[in-house]
Amino acid sequence: MATVVIIVKLMPDSPSADLALIETTAKELLVKEGAHNLSIEEKPVAFGLKSIHIKLDLAEDKGTDVVESILSKVEHVSSVTIEDYRRAFG
Repeated sequence: MATVVIIVKLMPDSPSADLALIETTAKELLVKEGAHNLSIEEKPVAFGLKSIHIKLDLAEDKGTDVVESILSKVEHVSSVTIEDYRRAFG
């Protein structure tokens, strides 16, 4: 079975959203789903709003639908976008 590397962009619903809480919740949910090698980066967007970019390794058979579904349920996340998807091993 192959492993894929996925980069996901999360947009919070407001500039005042607690990014640390979003990141912690997202990380916990992704690890439960079998994600490995998670890295999280915040990037400025505009007017104090920051996006959260999560890079992770996941089994290819899980697919991006699972990742999008999990992360869209995180409180204060307004959108989830798959920025990059590449086969890493296998």
